[in-house]
Formats: sequence, C-alpha cells, structure tokens
Amino acid sequence: MTLTVFFAVLCSALLHAGWNSFVKGSARKDLATFSLVLAHVPIAVIGVVASPLPDAASFAYVLVGALLHVGYQLFLMRSYMHGDLSQIYPLARGLSPVLITLVSLVFLKVHLGPIELAAIAIIAVGIAMQAKSAWHSRNSQSFILAFVTGCFIAGYSLIDGTGARIAGTALGFYSWLSILNAIFMLAFMAVTKPSLIRALPKVSLTNAAISGAGSFCAYAIVIWACTQAPIALVSALRESSILFAILIARFVLKEQITRHRMLAVSLIATGVVLSRLGH
Repeated sequence: MTLTVFFAVLCSALLHAGWNSFVKGSARKDLATFSLVLAHVPIAVIGVVASPLPDAASFAYVLVGALLHVGYQLFLMRSYMHGDLSQIYPLARGLSPVLITLVSLVFLKVHLGPIELAAIAIIAVGIAMQAKSAWHSRNSQSFILAFVTGCFIAGYSLIDGTGARIAGTALGFYSWLSILNAIFMLAFMAVTKPSLIRALPKVSLTNAAISGAGSFCAYAIVIWACTQAPIALVSALRESSILFAILIARFVLKEQITRHRMLAVSLIATGVVLSRLGH
C-alpha cells in the first residue's frame, strides 16, 4: 500500500466517523439515515456523468452491493437506537476486516504476511472484549445488531472492492451503486414506513447535504483504494475511523467510556497500525 493510498484511507476514516456521529446524535436516527442515503444521489449523478460506463461484467456487483448497503444502513440505524457510538461503531467496524481476511484467505487466495495476520488477530481480540462488555452491561440487543451490521459491512466491502476492479472505474461503479441504493431504500420505506417520506421536509437541507457528501466521499475513496491495494488491508486500515469515533463520542456526544472499552478500542487501533507496517 502506497503512502497516497494510506493517507487517502485515513481521510476516508475521519469522514466516515463524522457522518456516523451525525446519525447517532440525531433525534430521529431513521430519518437521518434515510436523508443521508438520498443525499448521495446528486453527487452520484455527477459521478455518473464524469465517469465512463462500468464494464457490463460488474453490473451484478452493482445490484448485489446496493442491496447489501440497504441492509447495512437499516441495521446501523437500529443499532444506534439501542447503543452508544463508542460501543456500536468499534464492534461493527472492527468485525468486518476479520471476516474479510478469512474470506480473502480461503476463497480469494490473497496472501497476507505474518504481521498482517497478527494485526487482524489483535483486532479480533479487541472486538471480543467489546462483545464481552456489551453482554455484561445486559445490552445484548445492541451487540447482536452491531454484529449483523459488521457482517453486512464485510459483505459489501468484498462485493464492492471486487466489482470496482471489474468495472474499470471506481467512481463510476460507486455512483451507479449509490443511485440504486437510494432507489431501493426509497422503495423499502414507501412500503414499510411511508411516514418517514412525509417527514423528509423536517430535515435540515444543510445537514443532509454535508453528511451525505461526507458519506459518499468517504466510501468512494475506499472503493478506489480497493483497486490499488488488497481489500483486506484497506478494510483493516479504514477501521482507524474507530479512533475518530471514540473521540467524537467522548468530546462531542459526551458518552461515558469505561477503561475496559478504551482498552478494547486501543487493541483495535494497534491492529490497524500493524496492518500498515506489515505491507
């Protein structure tokens, strides 16, 4: 992984933690998530116009990726209704590089060195500590929701990273995926929660635009990075966003963070640093 890719992914991590804090800090998590997804569309249209059409072989990846993003967004929204940012975010984000590494090693035949594998193992230990904390606090529902969210993250990361390589255009691939994602989400809400659509005018246009732009750019950078470096390594480095999320949770959202939780987050952060040193 080059330094350019490394710092680009770190920038993506900061943007990602920022828009997650926007959702968690909102009084209506469902409305904030829904408006953010819709706010992707204007930027995605620009991306479609500015990029070549993705290779036809990637169309199936666009479709599956969009569906996985909807699942991720719905479970993330539910997770933040039951748990703190400092609890949900590290669990969901930390789980994905572990799952992606396992899939990459077993099915994609990607080779990772000893330090990179050790990094993933350390991240896994940090996740286990977070899980233990959730169970002991009798907030098992938040853990389960965060765990499922992490599975969706791993799924769309693999699909999107592979699809972008096949597409031949990272921005074009993600732009089409974002538009389809918004259509699927709109259709889902129209059937299951039409009141949310009627509540859209209550959302601050400025907040939706800023968070939507941050969210879109954050993941567009990751998609591009997946065409430049191993998907498992990009995913692990991206989870440095956990550190940003903890800082935001503590100093912006004023969440109480225990020593146990801080130790778990520190292990995850250590694994992220090692993932860079090992490549």
